[in-house]
Amino acid sequence: MKKIALLILFSTTIGVKAQQRLPLYGAAVPGARPVPADYTEQALTDNNGVLKLSKVSKPELVVYQPAKANGTAVIICPGGGYSFLSIEKEGYAVAKKLNELGITAFVLKYRLPNSAVMQDKTAGPLQDALQAMYLVRKNAAVWGVNPEKIGVMGFSAGGHLAANLSVHYHDAKIENSGDISLRPDFTILIYPLISFVLPTHAGSLNNLLGEEPALEQKRYFSAELQVTEQTPRTFLVHANNDATVPVKNSIAYNEALTKKGVPSEMHIYATGGHGFGLGNKNLPDNWFDRLTNWLKINKLI
Repeated sequence: MKKIALLILFSTTIGVKAQQRLPLYGAAVPGARPVPADYTEQALTDNNGVLKLSKVSKPELVVYQPAKANGTAVIICPGGGYSFLSIEKEGYAVAKKLNELGITAFVLKYRLPNSAVMQDKTAGPLQDALQAMYLVRKNAAVWGVNPEKIGVMGFSAGGHLAANLSVHYHDAKIENSGDISLRPDFTILIYPLISFVLPTHAGSLNNLLGEEPALEQKRYFSAELQVTEQTPRTFLVHANNDATVPVKNSIAYNEALTKKGVPSEMHIYATGGHGFGLGNKNLPDNWFDRLTNWLKINKLI
């Protein structure tokens, strides 16, 4: 593969270093169908004016480089129920916050599952997460990244994707020239959807797998059932009163990690609800501060 710099579409100043927007695949997107003329990416805003994206069919990485990189990198998967991407609140804003710690951040604009643009809509998001890890690790030197300090972070359905990358990194669904490891070195999950067999978010399940998925599919995409001794160390945050993704999801993943001897740390808040991003008034403290301490303890910053 040519140097990743040749893939840069444009750069803009964001107050830290140049922001790079890169196509995830240098050639054809795997498993893609021709995009219908009326299927175009849409930029939406919520009631607070926060940017969201829908109908994503052209995956990208948006690179946020800190003023002084420490060698650690994080690939960020925004949530949105596999229906849209909360790209600003759970992507760009988080990337800038990680930059303050010296972490190089990569916001993953992954494809949203839709049979109109995919041969197998269940495979698209995980393919994109695998490809993102491939690109970051293969081109680590370009961004001053230590290839042994590359993690993945996800929110809500993006947490489902991040967790599935963490347990299915060996299940190569992309072209991997050079046999590069696709295993994240650590995982950060914020109010994640984990399971399709426990109480779950029905919208995410239907959007990814359809209305009547086979039990085998549901089990494959239930990360708590796929944990091994090689699953990456993990940091989890959830609220007990999350009415969208039950807290049992994080608890089940933490228990599975513990049973396999994988280091994990979990913070459960009494309040906070769902989709709080970097924080809201219902959280008693700043979970990002707790994450910062965990990163320090694990010698990632």
